[in-house]
Amino acid sequence: MKKTVLGGLCAILLSAVSTLAQAEIIRIANHGQAGIDAMKSTVERIEKKYGVTVEVVEYPAPDKDYLTKLLTELGAGNAPDLFSIPTTAAVADMVEAGYLAPVTKEFKAWDGYANLYDVAKALAISPDGETYVMPFMLGIQEIYYRKDVLEKAGISTEQPKTWRELLDRAAEIKQKTGAYGLLFPAGVSWGSGAFDEGFQHLLVGSKTPQLVDADGKLDLNGEGIKDVFGVYKELIDKDLMPTQPLLGPEPWVVPKYQMFPEGKLAATTCGSWCYIFDWGRESKNPIPEVTKVVGTWTVPGQNSGQYVLANLAAPWAVNAKSANTELAIKALMEIGSIETQVSYAARIGNIPASKDAAKNADFQKLTELVPIHAAAENGVFLKQASGFGTVAEGVARATEALLRKETDAAGAQKILADYVKETLGDDMVK
Repeated sequence: MKKTVLGGLCAILLSAVSTLAQAEIIRIANHGQAGIDAMKSTVERIEKKYGVTVEVVEYPAPDKDYLTKLLTELGAGNAPDLFSIPTTAAVADMVEAGYLAPVTKEFKAWDGYANLYDVAKALAISPDGETYVMPFMLGIQEIYYRKDVLEKAGISTEQPKTWRELLDRAAEIKQKTGAYGLLFPAGVSWGSGAFDEGFQHLLVGSKTPQLVDADGKLDLNGEGIKDVFGVYKELIDKDLMPTQPLLGPEPWVVPKYQMFPEGKLAATTCGSWCYIFDWGRESKNPIPEVTKVVGTWTVPGQNSGQYVLANLAAPWAVNAKSANTELAIKALMEIGSIETQVSYAARIGNIPASKDAAKNADFQKLTELVPIHAAAENGVFLKQASGFGTVAEGVARATEALLRKETDAAGAQKILADYVKETLGDDMVK
């Protein structure tokens, strides 16, 4: 009898040990409470579907600090299995460094692939033709303007058709209302936002609409780049955009969260999230009836065309050195679900990359985002290349010099090109 009982206990013990030995743990890096909350139901779904434990590793919240921490951990071989990438400018560099696992085959076989907007699929393709990220959310950016301020002053709210019309409208706003007419993020303190939220808006409609040539080199000496810096130069020299706040820490706080709600800044680039978090129901300084008094313009081209800029919003990727890459990739596909997309849309304000999100009842409740989601069909983007992170830093440095009135458009272009050459080598620049 004792032998039977002992034998049974041993069998149970061995089974438990075997189960523990086989249990898998997936570690994911996340940052910011909104992002952690947005992933909560997805984490639970991954654990239930694959019988794993998901350990959420919270990294520093500001994007710049998060990316620094992530790159340090990846370089040391200690990074989690899955992580988001806060700026798409970093993706190509991370691929080249060997940090990201390719997921092309699994991504194209995923049942959600066909339903993605074409722009999301295209944005996910790296220069080597492979896909390394899940493009589940889009950042759709336009120019947001105070319709009520313009109408009260008798200023046209019609879509500007060229850069010249946009600059003249900004000048008219300043002359008739005293408010700053237009803000394009700039300067070192704004970090990669000087590129992501400012520079590239104009670049796609310039004489140099792409930064990467057929050989993969960075075309930083094109005429269009100087012309883009010329727009900044005119806005700054004519006092059409606020400059002092941009030279301090957290440069977005005063112009976007104070001046724009107060009507002291009449137009600024921004993304879909702004209707909710910057000035809407989740804002600390909301604008009453924000969707009625704040309108949007697409970014006009230099001489023609209208551009709705689309970026991947914090795409997720798999660590190339994950202990279980196959399982991590399966988890990555779960992150691409419409449920996860809508959860992120509700908490962060970016746009689902799947067309069928429009049919989701919870997404339909996000009335500010529904029309922007439809506009994603016409989104344009910059092709990515290795070195984009360095280009973004170069743009921040060049626009900083413009803010301080230390250079002109040609000088700003030289600052950008020289910085990239010094950092990456002369052979990377055309």
